[in-house]
Amino acid sequence: MKFTHIFIFLILFLILIKPLYAKQMYVLEKKDVIVLYDMHLKPVAKEVGVIYPAIKADLERIFRWDLNIRPTVALMKDRKTFQRMAESPLTVAFAIPAKNLIVIDYSRISMHPFSLDIVLKHELCHLLLHHHIKEVLLPRWLDEGIAQWTSDGFSDVISNQNRSLLNQAAFRGKFIYLGSLEKDFPTQNESLLLAYEESKNFLVYLIGRFGKDKVMRVLDLMKKGDCADVAVLKSLSTTIEKLEREWHHSLRQKMTWFTYLSNHLYDILFVLMALITILAFVKMMIRKRAYRDNDSDDTNVS
Repeated sequence: MKFTHIFIFLILFLILIKPLYAKQMYVLEKKDVIVLYDMHLKPVAKEVGVIYPAIKADLERIFRWDLNIRPTVALMKDRKTFQRMAESPLTVAFAIPAKNLIVIDYSRISMHPFSLDIVLKHELCHLLLHHHIKEVLLPRWLDEGIAQWTSDGFSDVISNQNRSLLNQAAFRGKFIYLGSLEKDFPTQNESLLLAYEESKNFLVYLIGRFGKDKVMRVLDLMKKGDCADVAVLKSLSTTIEKLEREWHHSLRQKMTWFTYLSNHLYDILFVLMALITILAFVKMMIRKRAYRDNDSDDTNVS
């Protein structure tokens, strides 16, 4: 184990080709992974070094692909520095496959119910997919869907687990079509969250309908050079467009008024309580005014 004192702007300039203001960081070098970390995150860096081999082995088992790279994991404590690199203010971690780099905003991770191993597994999955699928475009929705599936639903962004934007989209019939999610995700917060939720749900739908092996075969075919459309047609005997329509239909069937109201129960209760409070206040004011008027009448009679 080797600790080296370095500067973040030098490291991230070389890795990201993007200069940042100077801030001290340290390096922990292990056999399979390099960890960059802020001074106060040394225990976390050590944890990454310990858990990385098992995470790597689990991903290799799931995909039956080797991960013959030595990635760099940058643990950031300063949120402002991280946000200068991140895609969205909601982003808590991201991967740059071309540089074999994972960047984690530990200030956010430590404040939310995300375990470090799940975050690392999600981002490492991105590196694994892009390491093997190089000859064709890996659609962003498929990339994110697979990564979320392997990491128990974790995404790169903070979302409200009690509120489903996908259910709202299904109820209103306003989905983001997968064709627009091939290269990039939306930048607007709610649309970005919906894109992540759609990616995960569509992948789960495919696995539930066709089984894990056939979905994994799609990835194997893409690794060999087939584009996503051809790989899906060969493995699932249908087109992405048809699958998307059938998936939308299945979501709309599930989304009744009852389920929609159930998903918004807390919001509805909050509004009702607010209305009750307002009505009680108005009623009290009316009573006070009536009492003053009666008292004034009694005084005049006297």
